[in-house]
Amino acid sequence: MLIARSLPELRAATADLRAGSDRLALVPTMGALHAGHGALVTAAVASGAATVASIFVNPLQFSPTEDLARYPRDEAGDLAKLKDWGCQLAWLPDVATMYPPDGATVIEPAGPAEGWEGAARPGHFRGVATVVAKLFGQVRTDAAYFGEKDWQQLQVVRRMVTDLHLPVTIVGVETVREADGLALSSRNRYLSPAERARAPELARALNRAAAGLAGGARAAELLAEGQAVLSASGFEVDYFALVDGPSLRMIDHAMPGARLITAARLGPVRLLDNIAVRGPGAI
Repeated sequence: MLIARSLPELRAATADLRAGSDRLALVPTMGALHAGHGALVTAAVASGAATVASIFVNPLQFSPTEDLARYPRDEAGDLAKLKDWGCQLAWLPDVATMYPPDGATVIEPAGPAEGWEGAARPGHFRGVATVVAKLFGQVRTDAAYFGEKDWQQLQVVRRMVTDLHLPVTIVGVETVREADGLALSSRNRYLSPAERARAPELARALNRAAAGLAGGARAAELLAEGQAVLSASGFEVDYFALVDGPSLRMIDHAMPGARLITAARLGPVRLLDNIAVRGPGAI
């Protein structure tokens, strides 16, 4: 596996990959890799494209109240995993490369970036959109792979690519879960044993609500019940909502493309999850 840490090294490495493949695929990450990231890399590799993974802990998507320094880092372990998963190039830029001191441009997304995580973490999606656009420009990728666990992020990136006419195909990959249903996340490692035992209730609450919608129950009652159950289980719930999947606009009944989304804090860890839903009688 090739490793690039500067733009000249990246240009040389991607030129080498292009010589042997007609397509490049990118998996953007912030490191602390787990099997969820592995699913993205293996999906990219399986597509037949030469696969690049970036590791960059992006300071622009952390608010002043979030601890950037505490974000988990394990470069050696991450590189070993990427190699095992079949990645051909790891791109590890530093902050000065991504954000030169004289830089003056950021991307301010709206639409699906508004509300939910956009409201809870002001400026977060500015950081996501800006760094992803930079990575696309640096790697000159043909496709990029993102996990559905961060559903709103995926829709923000899709909207940005469409609006800016970027020649990149965005591929969403299904959320990878533990055997008990907990969605994989780099932050799960900060859960205490007792918190980890309660954490799967987040996915269970989503699944109960989805089953209720499929059975014809009223959305408002199901959403209120889901919040109440989570609160009783020790979660501090930021939101538990039914939305139109692409736009993230709140809706009051199941419809094609609808999504149940939630974010809740358990101890020091803020957990996100979401699932697709179907209406009564849908197959």
